Amino acid sequence: MSAESTERRILSVLEEDAQASYAEIANRADVSKPTVRKYIQKLEEEGVIVGYSADVDPKKLASQTIALVGIDVASDCYVESTRELAELDEVESLYTSSGDHMLMAEVRAADGGAVGDVIEESILGVEGVTAAHPSFLQERLK
Repeated sequence: MSAESTERRILSVLEEDAQASYAEIANRADVSKPTVRKYIQKLEEEGVIVGYSADVDPKKLASQTIALVGIDVASDCYVESTRELAELDEVESLYTSSGDHMLMAEVRAADGGAVGDVIEESILGVEGVTAAHPSFLQERLK
């Protein structure tokens, strides 16, 4: 087996279940626990694995709304604006995008009005941000 395929199998298990134990990962990836430990440590050190998270069904969160917000930024302010957006507490995740918007942010707030406030007061308040377009998540299908 190649190192690349071993790495891919371990990552695949982690992507399915970020809480899987080394023993579970080893069993599902068909490698030993020490191999799992070694690969995970290497992948964390290289920045391939940047964190572990829980998938959340927004419909089940009675007191929280999740929106994906497409953000456009003036090109001459891109680096500074992106850094400032990444520092906002209300921005759970921030991604570069090749789609309709330069950036996509996951914003969590108490309700739609609060998401609107985050967009108006925080996101649009960042110098260089030219537009923000929210899409509210309704139901998790997978």
